[in-house]
Amino acid sequence: MADHELTGFTQSTFTHDGASRQVLRRGTGPAVIIMAEIPGITPKVIEFAEHVAASGCTAVLPVLFGTPGRDANPAARGWPSTGRYMASSLWRVCVSREFTLLATGRSSRVVQWLRALAAEEHERCGGPGVGAVGMCLTGGFALAMATDKRLLAPVLSQPSLPLPCTASRAGAVDISPGDLAVVRARCEREGLQVLGLRFRGDRLVPGERFAHLRRELGDAFVAIELDDSTANPEGVFAPHSVLTEHLVDEPGHPTRQALDTVLDLFRTRLLGEQPGATA
Repeated sequence: MADHELTGFTQSTFTHDGASRQVLRRGTGPAVIIMAEIPGITPKVIEFAEHVAASGCTAVLPVLFGTPGRDANPAARGWPSTGRYMASSLWRVCVSREFTLLATGRSSRVVQWLRALAAEEHERCGGPGVGAVGMCLTGGFALAMATDKRLLAPVLSQPSLPLPCTASRAGAVDISPGDLAVVRARCEREGLQVLGLRFRGDRLVPGERFAHLRRELGDAFVAIELDDSTANPEGVFAPHSVLTEHLVDEPGHPTRQALDTVLDLFRTRLLGEQPGATA
């Protein structure tokens, strides 16, 4: 796969509290904020955004790090170039005060900017509310964004923060106790559903993390946990990216069924369709 030229996407800039970032959009209908994984908005992330747009929603991709459209597969440029690119994206996150990599009991500061973006996109796109998908380092952001009642469909795909280098961090998610309490109350009073996805053998997303979310949110947390053997064997790294790099986009495949479950959540919560309806 080569770099994506971003054909079919509009580009603009969104500013909040002094921070300006590029935003890509595609589609019509209620907004779904898609937060990419390291190293950024790759062609595989764009393919996921195209699925979201085809479902009847507006895919909204804020550029939090990396170069939009750049292929991160070593086959495109070779390992040295790919390694440098991934390291530079990760370094930007590490030195930024907006991302919380290790601390538990804290929501990353960038979530405030993302909530403002979601509010802006709800105003722009209309509909009953907004969806959000976080992946890897951004996985937990979708949960923290759900303190806003406009967020109706949060999806946590392989949420990897805080990095699980200790037992306490393995069983935690990057959200403050206060924010988590607000989300829990929304689940109890409004029927908010939180969807989580992971491969069972993923060391960045240990089983303790999903067990923690089950304890905190009860039946409102719906977990999709896939066997590592279902991951796309063409993926460069160990099974991790459920909706992108390790997706096997074939009807009936477990990873495709996981993708369909995500799209179904958007259709039911944002478009008012019946569960299981097709686009």
